[in-house]
Amino acid sequence: MTSSQHKAPGTAPKAARPEPGEVFAVVRRILRENGRNFVKYYVLAGFCLVAVAITTGLAAWIMKPLIDDIFVEQRYDRAPYICGAVIAIFLVRGFATYGQAVTLARIGNAVVATYQRRVFEHLMKLGMTFFNETRSGRLAARINENVAGIRDLLGMTMKSVIGDLVTLIGLIGVMVWQQPLLAVSVLLIGPPLIWAVNYIMRRVRRVTRESVEINSHLIGTMQEAVQGIAVVKAFTLEEQLSQRLGQMIDHAESRYNKIARVSERLTPVSEILAGLAVAGVIAYASYQAAVYQHPPGDVMAFITALLLAYDPARRLARTQVNVERALVNARMIYELLDTEPQQRDRAGAASAAIGDGEIRFRDVSFSYEDGSPVLRGLSFVAKAGKTTAIVGASGAGKTTLVALLQRFYDTDSGVIEIDGQDIAGMTKASLRGSIAYVSQQPYLFEGTIRDNIRYGRLTASDAEIEQAALLAQADGFIRQQPRGYDTPIGENGATLSGGQRQRVSIARAIVRQAPILLLDEATSALDNESEARVQQALGEVSQGRTTIVIAHRLSTVVNADHIVVLEEGRLVEEGTHASLTADPDSVYARFHRVHDGKGLGLVDDSHIADGAVPAEADKIGRRRA
Repeated sequence: MTSSQHKAPGTAPKAARPEPGEVFAVVRRILRENGRNFVKYYVLAGFCLVAVAITTGLAAWIMKPLIDDIFVEQRYDRAPYICGAVIAIFLVRGFATYGQAVTLARIGNAVVATYQRRVFEHLMKLGMTFFNETRSGRLAARINENVAGIRDLLGMTMKSVIGDLVTLIGLIGVMVWQQPLLAVSVLLIGPPLIWAVNYIMRRVRRVTRESVEINSHLIGTMQEAVQGIAVVKAFTLEEQLSQRLGQMIDHAESRYNKIARVSERLTPVSEILAGLAVAGVIAYASYQAAVYQHPPGDVMAFITALLLAYDPARRLARTQVNVERALVNARMIYELLDTEPQQRDRAGAASAAIGDGEIRFRDVSFSYEDGSPVLRGLSFVAKAGKTTAIVGASGAGKTTLVALLQRFYDTDSGVIEIDGQDIAGMTKASLRGSIAYVSQQPYLFEGTIRDNIRYGRLTASDAEIEQAALLAQADGFIRQQPRGYDTPIGENGATLSGGQRQRVSIARAIVRQAPILLLDEATSALDNESEARVQQALGEVSQGRTTIVIAHRLSTVVNADHIVVLEEGRLVEEGTHASLTADPDSVYARFHRVHDGKGLGLVDDSHIADGAVPAEADKIGRRRA
């Protein structure tokens, strides 16, 4: 794999101008993917919409017998029948309106839930590079807004095609039946209305995508500010961030105001045209009544049909504008769903069959997307059942090495083997299932302490969870919590201290019972007393397991069976603590002398931002080296 292949699948490309039939293509795709699941609901919603359309037409048609029979011919004996018909019409219309609204809402909510599940499952399949280049807050905001666009697209299409269009056709039929000449003249307002819709549609398409991007950026920035509130307050950044967010909010406000101005331009056009049509009909009816004494029933039915037709006609005219806005969101969600995972299992990949767990790097080279080499021809062996410490200055490639071993990325060249098997030929799930990992920055999920430890192995029993916590020196503080192991810990373990979070993450790794243990300075957040206890626990847990430690502290290095020293992605030294310090000119000995035994300060990565992903961590290190 070349370095260019480590690029993220890409942020969504700028949308090209949709083809005329693209709305139907997107709707067809949505229906193809979801239609079979909602056939009975679509039939019910369609039946209700047709019922609404028929009763709306009947409400206009009944005006003729109402006016002519009762008020002109004074046939009062027909009043009960006409009143009964009016009640029946509005009764059916009311229940049908309720039925279609509830049914379409149920379909829309189910579609949203379906796409939320699909998007999350798809995101879990994408490689680390995608997440390195995509801000989580913006991604979450975009997903929420885009998924709603699919629901709106379905709802508007259903209502427009079956509801408004059928209603409008029925009312036009009533108008033609009552006054054919007037009907033809009124329909002349259609061409200018269509022209206005097409003009506005083109403008809405562009500003809508801009607004979605701006809104996702805004929400993402707010989320990051809240998550990093401790840093914000520590560095007194409140005013600076408020000003920055204020500028973004002003920008978003102006975009939404522009959308409102553009999309609402249709309102005065349609109102003026409707006003001219109604005024013309009234003038014509007045002329016929004055000159020819024509009974007003058919004209009143015509006017009623015309007035009732105004709403579905207006909604149909606006539908295309609103569909453009929903289409932008639907296309953006499909851009995400159509993003191909860049790191798939090889064809015929086998499950990992790991026994002793000996790890061998053979001439491994790797570069990130910027092309700067991180590892250069790296070769070493981590012996089975032993602890190997990786030492090196920031940017030396330590974190990248661990990421490659877990196949977060694939090597540019060279081979990584476990028990003589190339990990590139293993399925990622089986490979990672054989590895327990503890990061320098522990991440805990929302839920209870017991839930977070059980994430190491979902089949673990409560007894195994408590035993793992005991080994990680976590059982004591856990039992002091209000609800013990069942205590909720908040977002990323907000209710726990840094050392407590780290011990929970260590317990999670212990309960995994994996043959390989990866420790990214797992004791960095602990005080000296807790560190001593956890080091003892890790010593017991690593017995019989192949352990690789990214070492920042001298205590970790001294106890390692083997030490690998990296410099600018190359192996420059390896051996034991004793053998490496025996040579006063060695890089390792220089590290040791500079800090007089207090720790490998030149190996400290504490300047790396909290939560930095492996790729970003090494890139930061390269810039600072």
